[in-house]
Amino acid sequence: MQSTIDFKELVGAIGDAVVAADPAGAITLWNPAAERMFGHTEAEAMGKSLDIIIPQRQQQRHWDGYHKTMETGKTKYGNDVLRVPAMHKDGHTLSIAFTVAMLHTADGKISAIVAVMRDESARFAEDRALRKRLMELEQAAGAGKP
Repeated sequence: MQSTIDFKELVGAIGDAVVAADPAGAITLWNPAAERMFGHTEAEAMGKSLDIIIPQRQQQRHWDGYHKTMETGKTKYGNDVLRVPAMHKDGHTLSIAFTVAMLHTADGKISAIVAVMRDESARFAEDRALRKRLMELEQAAGAGKP
């Protein structure tokens, strides 16, 4: 049975950011959720390097892995959720979680890599505050012991 789903409409309606890049790392897909998350309009993002959302201190590591993935056709992150910092257009840092998928041409060459991303900045901040509070409580409990 053939699907009646309009995939362009689907990607546009998804609440998570969906970003695709070609083998050179130029953005080829930027959905409305990516615009909300990162602050760049689709027109501003299309054709640009993924560097627009990668903090400078992470760029070398990102591109080393990206180029290796393009050369080998394999990613070690296929089904894993990755958690990394990202950058908003205004310069503030986000904590994002994402998965990646490789897309291929009919002859098996890589045509794109797609990331589905979620902003977890609030959850990350809550976790950090809870860990800090737990450490403070453990120190206070330890200080009260004879």
